[in-house]
Amino acid sequence: MNGASREALAAARERLDALTDHTSVDAARLADELAAVTALLDREVSLRRVLTDPAQAGEAKAELVQRLIGGQVGGETADLLAGLVRSRWSQSRDLVDALEELANTADLTAAQKAGTLDDVEDELFRFGRIVAGNTELRAALTDRKAGVHAKGELLRSLLGGRTAVTTERLVTRLVTAPRGRSLEAGLESLSKLAADRRNRMVATVTSAVPLSDAQKQRLGAALAKLYGRQMHLNLDVDPEVLGGIRVQVGDEVINGSIADRIGDAERRLAG
Repeated sequence: MNGASREALAAARERLDALTDHTSVDAARLADELAAVTALLDREVSLRRVLTDPAQAGEAKAELVQRLIGGQVGGETADLLAGLVRSRWSQSRDLVDALEELANTADLTAAQKAGTLDDVEDELFRFGRIVAGNTELRAALTDRKAGVHAKGELLRSLLGGRTAVTTERLVTRLVTAPRGRSLEAGLESLSKLAADRRNRMVATVTSAVPLSDAQKQRLGAALAKLYGRQMHLNLDVDPEVLGGIRVQVGDEVINGSIADRIGDAERRLAG
């Protein structure tokens, strides 16, 4: 993607991350709904063009999406779609590509929450190698005359119970809705998304007052340098920390709050 589309996709990724970082959000259900909208807009070219028409007001396009799709998907999906159509897109097809990526990312996030993301990444790679070495299997999976149901059944017989649930979902979606890509290119794209997701870390930051944008940028850059990975900040405000910040990355806590320093001093005096 270029220009406006690249910026729109980057913003959509951030919104998706913010949504799926909450444990109450069902990332797998979100993936299903985003995939369904992807299929809809892939078929309905005229609707896709209306939703990406730069001459139309963003709010009007968001209202159109709400009327057409809002009642058929959850609130999180509807909010993501509204943000997508409010953005500007260089080409109408870029919107569908973005939706597909978000659906796949949501599934990978579900795997990350389930602790199976490393397995998914490995299984995608191994499945690609199997397909590359088996011309008959590749032919069966890419046969345009074969129906979606038949391909789905073939994949269930190959992957069902032998791989992570997310792997089967991702591969099935790719095979049954390739959208003009080769199987190899689709698997490579999924593997890259999985690797990107695996290398992303989340830091929960608690501060006495909201951090400024400059403070968030400095903190994110410092943590990324410290851990050697991209860092997403989940921000929380708790006046009881009194000052400073408390950062938790996985099981590790970096504590710089005044409350904790007072607590440490009191423990030393008592000891």
